[in-house]
Amino acid sequence: MVATPELLVGENILLRPASNAVLVAMFEAYQEDAEAAQAALPWLDPQEDVRRQLRDMLYDIEAQKGNDRLHFWSIHSTSSDEFVGLIGLGDELQSLQAAFNLGYWVRRQYRRKGIATECVNCIFAWLAERSNTTTVEIAVHPHNEAGLATADAICSAWNGERLPEFIGIEFNERTVPHHLHLVHLGPEA
Repeated sequence: MVATPELLVGENILLRPASNAVLVAMFEAYQEDAEAAQAALPWLDPQEDVRRQLRDMLYDIEAQKGNDRLHFWSIHSTSSDEFVGLIGLGDELQSLQAAFNLGYWVRRQYRRKGIATECVNCIFAWLAERSNTTTVEIAVHPHNEAGLATADAICSAWNGERLPEFIGIEFNERTVPHHLHLVHLGPEA
């Protein structure tokens, strides 16, 4: 059993294990910038009840608590406790080597401040302390320049690699090419 820990990211950001307690703030963040939320959570169907879909996602995360298949955090400002975004290690994998895939979503007013990278560094430091090597994959659409830059920076900082070939990921009944990055963390990495 491996519980998702609360993690302090520098002085300004706190990662809390994601729970239904952030549903209202998360839905408000979705309404502020639905397009960015769709990119981060491509399984969301904007034609359906988005609040219900977010609630179901948070319920699923809580139901997996402690089994080490998922680790999701809500990102909060330490000064105001405001919901800044969501970051997580999921189990929708493209690589046979990977234990987790990394995904994140940061609210518009908090973007371009390095928050996602700081959160990833904190989470990866936690993973690197494990007794076994853990591989995390990062899949990025080739037109997502900010996402590619972040993934490349993460790979540079953590000795990861971008695989040379594209991989196809199914979204809304179509295959979309993505770059796949792999980062190995732990004693043998």
